[in-house]
Amino acid sequence: MNALLYARSNRIVELMQQPTERRDADWMREAAQQAVLLELATLPPYLCGWWSIDTSTGDGTVFDTLREIIFDEMSHLGLACNMLTTIGGTPVLADDTVVPRYPGPLPGGVRPELSVFLSGMTKDAVEMYSRIEEPDHPLVRAVAEHTSIGAFYTALLEAFREHPERITGARQLTMFMPHHGEGNNVVPLTTLAAVESAIDVIKEQGEGTSASPDNPHPGAEGERAHYYAFREIFHGRKLERNPESGKFEFTGAEIAMPDTLRMGVVPEGGWPRTGPSAPDAETIQVLDEFNQAYSALLRSLEKPWQESDASQAESLLFDAVGQMSALQDPAQRLMARPIPGGGGKTYGPEFRYVAP
Repeated sequence: MNALLYARSNRIVELMQQPTERRDADWMREAAQQAVLLELATLPPYLCGWWSIDTSTGDGTVFDTLREIIFDEMSHLGLACNMLTTIGGTPVLADDTVVPRYPGPLPGGVRPELSVFLSGMTKDAVEMYSRIEEPDHPLVRAVAEHTSIGAFYTALLEAFREHPERITGARQLTMFMPHHGEGNNVVPLTTLAAVESAIDVIKEQGEGTSASPDNPHPGAEGERAHYYAFREIFHGRKLERNPESGKFEFTGAEIAMPDTLRMGVVPEGGWPRTGPSAPDAETIQVLDEFNQAYSALLRSLEKPWQESDASQAESLLFDAVGQMSALQDPAQRLMARPIPGGGGKTYGPEFRYVAP
């Protein structure tokens, strides 16, 4: 299957349609790999929004909220990788056939009606962020049936519960990040209880619970789950429980949209390299610089889970995490470069994989 077809396949939907008795070890490994790709797919759009925020103005509320969500997603990616290696798989991240492409759907057919795009922080972007995180039964509005990220993780958890003997504890990595929340440590998944806890963290940080929009594993008191945090930003108001109806409503304190760098939506296939709408040579150089740094990061993130020596693996992971900060500078340099005839919009990173 070529890269574009794989990236736009319905593999998660197909996996969930398999009857329980056919969810063997190969099914679990493929499902866990899809979970890794789902977590990876959320990071580029959130990072573009975060990097576009002008931190010299405003109160920083939206900036801080998005920063915490991004760190949550990074820990979710680590937990998903541990989930895969504990059942004998190896995460694949640095491969053009699996790296998510933008604009396009989420991996595996999750929310097939949703097109995930890369742009600066706008109302449209925040709406898209919340659609990514939307639970099956949100507290603030009803939605049509769909394959959500949470539903997919529930199916994977059921397979772990049916076959706890498949949990080997192989190649498990640890990274403590308590300053980003009580659920944000990447921990070894050597038992069913550990897997259950990890999946609870991933689901509840993203979707909240059936009783509350709060993040049950917060970095700060009152932190919302991702879906509800994005809805608050979209509506420009904090959620409050109506004392009469008991329902949550957007009637709380005002949340102002921040001033931003005006990154435009990255077109399908990335910014053109030739033709009348192609950027100038210097912009192309920065675009390529970013893609090369992103690709090097993905290769670095693969290596720790390939390493059998625990201390060496954790050293490799620490080095890979350090590379993440190198993406911000070229991204923001692109966001400072106007698109000719773009109505004041600027360029931004493409997050395309390029082989070494």
